[in-house]
Amino acid sequence: MFGIIPRPLWERTNPPDERNRIRLALRPLLIRTGTANVLVDTGIGDKWDEKSRDIYRIEKTATLADSLARLGLAPEDITHVVLTHLHFDHAGGTTGLDPRNQPRPCFPRARHFVQAVEWEDATHPNRRTRGAYLPENFLPLEQAGLLELVTGTQELLPGVELLHAGGHTRGLMLVRIRAEGRTAIYWSDLIPTTSHIATPYIMGYDLFPLQTMEQKERLIDQACDEGWLSFFAHDPLHAGGRITRRDDSFGIEPFSFRNGD
Repeated sequence: MFGIIPRPLWERTNPPDERNRIRLALRPLLIRTGTANVLVDTGIGDKWDEKSRDIYRIEKTATLADSLARLGLAPEDITHVVLTHLHFDHAGGTTGLDPRNQPRPCFPRARHFVQAVEWEDATHPNRRTRGAYLPENFLPLEQAGLLELVTGTQELLPGVELLHAGGHTRGLMLVRIRAEGRTAIYWSDLIPTTSHIATPYIMGYDLFPLQTMEQKERLIDQACDEGWLSFFAHDPLHAGGRITRRDDSFGIEPFSFRNGD
């Protein structure tokens, strides 16, 4: 998760267990516009055998369906699903298993938005990327006619913008929301945790690390200058906050959220 950063540095804030695993969260984001329910990413899903659950130490306090139900929503109420990229920890909950143990879309009424280059890379993986792209998480979307491929940065809905960032993968997207004079951003895996706000903290998973660094420097400066609200997909403690600048370094002013939000 920290690339070339030496362990004595990153373990201060992210202590590993005896198998060198660190605690991470899996946080999709729900955007409600009044006419649309937009789900950004779907987490790791439930299609895992016991061996994989042990390898990744998958622990759940609630399923995605449970979290939606607490807000009075069913999967059928989701109108848009934005997949920031198609790695299994962001797209795994897009499909579930039917009674015949076959994958089927979990959000049958939603259009699912993916960068065209991300779809190309996920459906034609190389030896390095094959383990992160699991076809059962995304091919059923195309088969069901629910897939929408987008190119570059574009507006999804008024006030909801898909930003093509790249870096982590060629097709990584961020989601920026503007409403009532405020701006928020879902960083996905450009800044997966608050530890990754510092420019050199780049994941070893990133396919284009220099692009990650360039995008972080540009967007974090803008986030600080304009007071954006930041949402973090994987931080184990902080779902969101404001990134602050102190001289040549950055900090975080975390928000408090109700459990499950």
